[in-house]
Amino acid sequence: MAEQLIDITETAQDYLRDLLGKQDQQGDIGVRIFVERPGTPHAECCMAYCPDGEQEDSDVRYDYEGFHAWVEGKSVRYLEDAVIDYKKDSMGGQLTFRAPKSRVPDISEDASIEEKINYVLYAEINPNLAAHGGSVQLLELTEDNVAVLEFGGGCQGCSVVDVTLRDGVEKTLKERVPDLTGVRDKTDHTVTDNAYYS
Repeated sequence: MAEQLIDITETAQDYLRDLLGKQDQQGDIGVRIFVERPGTPHAECCMAYCPDGEQEDSDVRYDYEGFHAWVEGKSVRYLEDAVIDYKKDSMGGQLTFRAPKSRVPDISEDASIEEKINYVLYAEINPNLAAHGGSVQLLELTEDNVAVLEFGGGCQGCSVVDVTLRDGVEKTLKERVPDLTGVRDKTDHTVTDNAYYS
């Protein structure tokens, strides 16, 4: 049993025990916690039911009183110092997630190509685009390692976005992430309301 990574408050533990107890499930059931788009401003902490056997090999198990939580292996470092709380309100109540490290760009030796791309986008490329009120984010990584990107702010509809993509974004990404085979822009550039150059 690993030492607790996430601080789950008493009220949240009560709520989760109650919730898991109501599941009509054969065998053991816990929760699985993971971060979507970790290391980016769009990071989201997620929790799902996890019947025994549905966890992944790299997941780490943490035991709490009366239940257990599996944390996705690659999300562990983004969930350090995280707190899960439960507050009652007029609608019944709400589970809240505070994970201060989930949005911090962090790169390790074994980072995935996706994590490396996000790191370069948010640590290097976006600070430069911000000068023109622009930004770019990774939408998906294709099976053949092509990064599908979307521009926003001053870059959306900008007349020189092709130059920005080819000479700035693609060049930088390919230098920093050698496994990347290409970059594709999926932005709707017909919207020019905020374009830096029209």
